[in-house]
Formats: sequence, C-alpha cells, structure tokens
Amino acid sequence: MKAIELRETGGPDVLEYVERPVPALTGSEEILVKIGAAGVNPVDTKVRKSGPLLPDGLPAVLGCDGAGVVEAVGADVTRFKPGDEVWFCHGGIGGPVGCYAEYLVLDHHLAQSKPRSIGMVEAAAAPLVLLTAWEALHDRARLHEGQRVLIHAGAGGVGHVAIQLAKAAGARVCTTISSPEKADFAHALGAEYCINYKDEDLVESVMEWTEGLGVDIALDTVGPEVFRQTIPAMAHYGDLVTILDPGSNLDLKEARVRNLRISLELMLTPMLRDLPRARVQQGEILRRCGNLIDRGDLRIHVSETFPLSRAADAHRLIEQGHVTGKLALTLD
Repeated sequence: MKAIELRETGGPDVLEYVERPVPALTGSEEILVKIGAAGVNPVDTKVRKSGPLLPDGLPAVLGCDGAGVVEAVGADVTRFKPGDEVWFCHGGIGGPVGCYAEYLVLDHHLAQSKPRSIGMVEAAAAPLVLLTAWEALHDRARLHEGQRVLIHAGAGGVGHVAIQLAKAAGARVCTTISSPEKADFAHALGAEYCINYKDEDLVESVMEWTEGLGVDIALDTVGPEVFRQTIPAMAHYGDLVTILDPGSNLDLKEARVRNLRISLELMLTPMLRDLPRARVQQGEILRRCGNLIDRGDLRIHVSETFPLSRAADAHRLIEQGHVTGKLALTLD
C-alpha cells in the first residue's frame, strides 16, 4: 500500500511517499479499513517537526483522523461488516500507524458508522476537531442552553465546529475572526457577533455584546496571549477552556477574583495514556456528532484537498496559518 512515512524530523520535505505492506488483522476485535481520505491537523506538523508523542515512534505514519470502507473484520466483530463506511480518530502520533496510508487496522470500538449525508473527505476531516470542541464545551465547560459563548478563531478547524456545537446546544455565540470574509463564514455557521481581532478590542467588544456581563464560556484555540486577554472578558463564575498550553508566569489574580473555572483540553490524552474507556467515550461523541450532521445541524468545511502524495504541500499550507475550516488528503 502507499503511505506517507516520517523517518526523521524536520520540514515538510521529510515526509516520504513510500510503499508499505498492507496491515493484517491480529486480533478478533479489529477491523481493516481501506482509507478514503485523511484529515490534516496542526498536530501532524508538530509531530513532523518535533518527533512522535509516544516513545520510539519512528518511523511513523502521521494522520489522526480518517474515513473509509471496512475491508475485513475480526471473528468477534458484530458492529461492522465488509463494505460498511466508518470514520474514526486513531494513530498518527507515533506508535499505531496513522491515516496517511491506504489501509489501517484498528479496534472496532474506536470506529463509528460514517454520517450518511457527507462524503469521505468531510468525514475524514472531522473527528479530531469535533472531539476537541465537544470535550471542551460539553465536558470541560458544561455547556447549556442560554449561555453566552466566545469561540476564538471561529473560522478555523476547531473553531468552526465549536460555533455549531454551541449553537446546537442553545447557546448564543460570538467569535473572533481576521477578515470580513471570515466574519461572513462564521455568521453562516451561527455566530451572532464577530470580533475582528486585528482592529477591535476583545474585552470592549465582548462587554458591548453582553451588556457588561462578560461571556459564560470562552474557548481559546490560539495560545497564551489570547488566553490572558480573555480573562477580563469572562463573566463571574465562568468557564475558560484552552486547547493549548497557557504558558508560564500566568497572572491569575483577575481570574481568581472572577471565580473562573479554568480547564485544559487535549483530546489526544486517551491515546497518549492508553485509556480504553475514554477512547470508547470518544467514539460515543462521534456518534452523537454524526447524528447532528445527518440532521443538518452541523457541517464540516474542507477548504482544500490534496492527494496523499502531496501531503507535504498540505503541511506547508497549514503552517502558513489562517486556513478556513480543514484540509484533507484523498486516497481514492
């Protein structure tokens, strides 16, 4: 099979288009999937530059999320049969082979039936960002109807699905964007209010939108400086969630006075720490998101696709920043 292999760290050119053996089933609860498409995420570029997140992970096949067709099933698998379409988040950080490959073997509990209403490309681009946004909003911040929610970088991969998940839960949503075009995109997803961070003050804008109360929930998808800037935009007793390291030397005095609940979100933890029950729970999240997609309450925006052989070009584009929605690799 064709695959993209990482044998040493470095720039995009270290990604090699190679031939590998088709993997075989080794367990009774495994499935063999012929990959139709794979998502491209910022974590892929970080692994490429800095090395696998699991020990002794080279050579590695990157790609945490994918979608495809079941080719074979283990003796104890009853959930799927050959020909079924599935989507999943598995591998790609060292250790288990990731989705930048024509075939993948994984435990059937980690896969879910692909939403019927979308194609392979959209399904493959979705799992990592959906799991990140769902866990941040529902599990960390305890999102509920009527809350006012700030989503940073609303036109990005995590941001564009977070807007929709918050809206589907009955929340009111504002977001930060960098251009009028991205504002139009965010409004179409359900954002009520857009803040252009290039020329508008975050706190002033949030306070104008919330009539001085601040937001009940904020999701930081950008990094330490945005995390710090968001604290005074929060409502008292609010939830501030970040998907990145908030950095050192944090001054949390204002956060403490506001009685904020600060949470960290890393959807890779179940893979990094080998937590089977947590991985099954992530499968349940995908199932619920699939229902939202098929109901028309959630859509995945893929701005550009590349053939598998051009994975390096996808990495170059994502490292430039400001990608709207997601990128994906096609394998058909």
